[in-house]
Amino acid sequence: MDFADDALRDRARRAGIAPDWTDVTGQARSVAPETLERLLALIGADEPASPVPPLVTGQVHQAIPLPPAAGTGAAVLVLESGERADITVHPGDDGRCWVPPIDRTGYHRLHLGDREITLAVAPPRCFGLDEVARGGRMWGLAAQIYALHRKHHDGLGDGGIGDSRGVAELARAAGRAGADAVALSPTHALFTAEPERFGPYSPSSRLFRNPLLADPAALFGEARVAAAIRAAGVAEALRCCESLALIDWPEAARAKLALFRALFDGFDAEAGGSLAEDFAGFVRAGGSLLQDHARFEALHAARLAADPADRDWRRWPAALRDPRSTAVAEFAAAHDREVRFHLFLQWLADRAFAAAQAEARSAGMRLGLIADLAVGMDATGSHAWSRPSDVLGGASIGSPPDAFNADGQNWTLAAISPRAMVETGFAPFLDTLRATLRHAGGIRIDHVMGLARLWLVPDGMAPTEGAYLSYPVEDLLRLVALESHRHRAVVIGEDLGTLPWGFAELLADRAVAGLRVLWFEREGDGFKPAERWDAGAVAMSSTHDLPPVAGWWRGTDIAARAALGAYADGGAAEQAQRDASRAQLWRAVGAGPLPEQPGPVVDAALRFVARSPSRLALIPLEDALGLEEQPNLPGTIDEYPNWRRRLDQTAGEALAEPTVAARLAAIRRERQS
Repeated sequence: MDFADDALRDRARRAGIAPDWTDVTGQARSVAPETLERLLALIGADEPASPVPPLVTGQVHQAIPLPPAAGTGAAVLVLESGERADITVHPGDDGRCWVPPIDRTGYHRLHLGDREITLAVAPPRCFGLDEVARGGRMWGLAAQIYALHRKHHDGLGDGGIGDSRGVAELARAAGRAGADAVALSPTHALFTAEPERFGPYSPSSRLFRNPLLADPAALFGEARVAAAIRAAGVAEALRCCESLALIDWPEAARAKLALFRALFDGFDAEAGGSLAEDFAGFVRAGGSLLQDHARFEALHAARLAADPADRDWRRWPAALRDPRSTAVAEFAAAHDREVRFHLFLQWLADRAFAAAQAEARSAGMRLGLIADLAVGMDATGSHAWSRPSDVLGGASIGSPPDAFNADGQNWTLAAISPRAMVETGFAPFLDTLRATLRHAGGIRIDHVMGLARLWLVPDGMAPTEGAYLSYPVEDLLRLVALESHRHRAVVIGEDLGTLPWGFAELLADRAVAGLRVLWFEREGDGFKPAERWDAGAVAMSSTHDLPPVAGWWRGTDIAARAALGAYADGGAAEQAQRDASRAQLWRAVGAGPLPEQPGPVVDAALRFVARSPSRLALIPLEDALGLEEQPNLPGTIDEYPNWRRRLDQTAGEALAEPTVAARLAAIRRERQS
């Protein structure tokens, strides 16, 4: 390695890019110079940075360090409550400046000389499961919203895509069974003009919601929705979509959007009233972020109508790529009603999920809904267009090679820029966090390791050619803790994968609950006894990316991959290994001869997971119902019906089935013992 390479690697380290990494075998690997150069340019490593950021995080009752450039001396602290105090910022031996300890959490303002700095003073830990459980052990169900089903009644149904009313019905049924939570798939905004892009973890924006998941009757009542269905002429289309076993996203979206437009037409023609006032207040509160999202949705639809191939805003004319341009303003003015329609859709979705959370809490749930925060966003979407400086365009989030993916992974998701976070007072992160926490009793942060580092793959390069970019993890965890307490919401971190050294302990210290999934809780040549699972984590039997217990037992996932040509031997070796694991699982969870049918295994496995000391156990709805197919088969796009499977019963009917009811009752007894 020559001097130039050494200098490049040193630049990368200083910029937060790791020039080396350790693979799954423990072997040290070096990042290629081309990758380092491209990522350095991407993050603007050579551009001057502000010497004092607009927001600094700290912990309550502890002195807060400021950068040396902040200065020292007399200052005024304005607490979030409006109270003022004269303080002194002192120099420290380490060259930094130190604000005396503050005894109240919140977003306070420090006036020091001619500077104003926001001090985000956080509690030491998140609002945790212990505070909610109060010494007990809770349980809940994990559900894919779109898969939920509710009955067609007087012309009203879910239109073929599960919605917020389906969530509320599931919460009521689960609450009657003793559950305290329903963990949901992401509700992030996708692409209204392209309903074929329906992957919930590839959002256009995480700041807003997917209106296709909203029940309009939550705002307008059943009679008005029924009238809108008749006016739009979509009753038969909605019924047809509702009868399908697999969701037809484009057809269902067309019918639902026609219904929403009919509702909007009637609403927009009204003058005044409580709903109009509520809508106006929602739009005012949403500010420029909401307006920009609505403009993008209208503009994106118009571009696609003119040219179906014109789906990527980065290839639009230069004037339309700039949300602040005169051309965009003129478009918005000329299409004001279309922009209002998309504002209307966001209002509808927000109020619908507020109603679902209220139903969940009224059903006796201590947590209610647990929202899911995707790790990134689509680079061709609303957020990247509206706030391009927030986003690291030119690279995708992924993962290096591991035991499950020998070639690594490219998730084709854009990340928030760590530099943009710091220079904007963490606005992109806080906006995203707050949007996800709205109307929820908890949040699941997908790939929580992204708070510390992300594997970034420059466009056009293989996943193996990426590198780790570090993030200000201490700042981010303080902000998570602060927002967690302000929303009285627990925090769950999806920590399945390779963790940075010491990261698990850091999460535990901050009361961010990790996940412990049955398939990965191994010990020696078998499964770890449930009694030795981590009490501070969330216990699960499976996840949306893994087979349910019944499918795992039958090898349904192996058969699906074999049918796609994933195994050179047709899956024989994998099935032999599964057969050995089946015997190990049964030794851990059951008794007597090895069952042939999966039913007894599902019952025993769920009781086993429920016996864990975890403060919260989450059972995927697929496991509660004894289903075999998983919602998503990683590594596939169209080869497997990812994100399209739909339940054939309503939640109330399904959970009332004798086998299912007995299964849930057994879980409840285990959690109460």
